[in-house]
Amino acid sequence: MTNYKKVVYLDADTVVRKSIDDLFMCEKFCANLKHSERLNSGVMVVEPSKELFDDMMTKVNILPSYTGGDQGFLNSYYADFPNAHLFNPELSKEERKGRPLPSMERLSTLYNADVGLYMLANKWMVNEDELRVIHYTLGPLKPWDWWTFWLLEPVRYWQDVRVTLEDSLPGTGGGQDPRMRLYVWVLIAGPLLVLLFLSRHCFCQIRQYFFGSGSLSWLTRHKHRTGSSLPYFSAINGSPPQASLSQHGAGAAGSNCSVVKLPSHLGTFAIMSCFLCAGISFGAAMFLIPRQVMPSTGLFLLYEWTFFLFALLKKWYLEYMLVWGKSLGSSISGNMMLYYDSGKGHSKHLSIWDSQTMTYFAIMACLAVLVPCLPYFFGVTALFSRLGMVIGGTMLLVIVMTYVSEHLAVHWFLCGRESGSPARAPDSERL
Repeated sequence: MTNYKKVVYLDADTVVRKSIDDLFMCEKFCANLKHSERLNSGVMVVEPSKELFDDMMTKVNILPSYTGGDQGFLNSYYADFPNAHLFNPELSKEERKGRPLPSMERLSTLYNADVGLYMLANKWMVNEDELRVIHYTLGPLKPWDWWTFWLLEPVRYWQDVRVTLEDSLPGTGGGQDPRMRLYVWVLIAGPLLVLLFLSRHCFCQIRQYFFGSGSLSWLTRHKHRTGSSLPYFSAINGSPPQASLSQHGAGAAGSNCSVVKLPSHLGTFAIMSCFLCAGISFGAAMFLIPRQVMPSTGLFLLYEWTFFLFALLKKWYLEYMLVWGKSLGSSISGNMMLYYDSGKGHSKHLSIWDSQTMTYFAIMACLAVLVPCLPYFFGVTALFSRLGMVIGGTMLLVIVMTYVSEHLAVHWFLCGRESGSPARAPDSERL
């Protein structure tokens, strides 16, 4: 590159906000100091020289590099760089000619604004309107990844520039690459089509439940179900978990009815399975979504695929609870009767997506959407304040998921046991 008089080098994770033409007035070598008084190679001005290059090559295996790369080597090669004078583009030509020619100069923060320091202080250390170059130095949180837009406030500058670029590289041009758009549309439509296919039987059941002829109205059914209570259940304490009879059933049955015990590990198994399903769903969604999609598209796909996969996994798990309950219910002796009324009778075709399950899933979905949005609702931009609010909301979500997972597991286990056990005698026969 010796055919160039000066070269301004910019890292791939930088974005130029204002003209940097004045950098070409730098002498010899210019860079910026960062943490611990170390030279940062993200923005540099160099004068290509074969002699300088040859000298560096003779020392590249001798001088230490604290990074193992170019930045560490340059800090060793320019060991006196922290003592260099600050580059001042306001100097006139006469003043420049009248001073000794410096071998290196330090660039101010305006030419290499560290986004990491911004997030710690929640503000720039200099006038934001005067910033020339922003450097996204936070390790894996790079601006081309869609999720960083929702974590780091300064990423909006990167996105503003990105949408103006031509579609020459992945993610440029607003992510309008034809293959990328096709893949995104497949991701959007896939879960919707699968859910539509899987829910056709559920829709038929709901229609028959609410509007079916020759059956009780939904209000009558609801009142009938509310007369019975879910059994008391705890998998946390040391006592063996058990399903107690409802007050009405216990009074009617007297001493001829046995108490039905639940498996001691059911609650723990339900809670662990719920969080395992959530982790798998979130991880799979992050894997499927392209990193360079627009932030709004990425967030929508993340919610869609996480909810979709979580619903499928929980459906299979609750169906397993139902089958497990049926297998135990079929082995109940003739004198043991289960006085838990799920409101479903003894139908052989129980739908996992009943009103109770749908309500609980809707509550968890609303909380999952609300928690990441809390900082935006309250206008919080500081990184640690955002994390604190999200962590607090996540703890609430964890509590709700713990309760729901345990409750639904017991509910569907007992539904299966009821459907697999001998039919309960009418009240008139038990009196």
